[in-house]
Amino acid sequence: MSSILLGVRDMDRAKRFYTEGLGWTIENDWGVSVFFASDGASPVGFYGREGLAEQVGTAPDGSGFSGVVLTYVVRSEARVDEVMAEAEKAGATILKPAGPLQWGGYGGTFADPEGYIWSLGYSDKGEDQPYAE
Repeated sequence: MSSILLGVRDMDRAKRFYTEGLGWTIENDWGVSVFFASDGASPVGFYGREGLAEQVGTAPDGSGFSGVVLTYVVRSEARVDEVMAEAEKAGATILKPAGPLQWGGYGGTFADPEGYIWSLGYSDKGEDQPYAE
């Protein structure tokens, strides 16, 4: 995957959530779109929701579960707890508080202010996880 581009209704709110709330660094801000530094992973960016919908040929108004969940893997249970707290403080809605997961890991789930769902997780079983923070 080359990048992840999310359509947002409020660009300023989205930038504040990810920079001030979660500590992400903006790599490129072109006004109409923003991309964050990726540390080698697929970069995440934002584009105005209506413009992005027009670009891909669909309607901008959507509701309910889209079937897409963004996964964020970290290297410890403590980091899961830290990121969940950072997200909540920044305005995220906690969908599933951090705790043991049915497959044996540890994690939680939140929705950012635009409603995008992030699944945060850690597993001590994965020894080679270069994509983990």
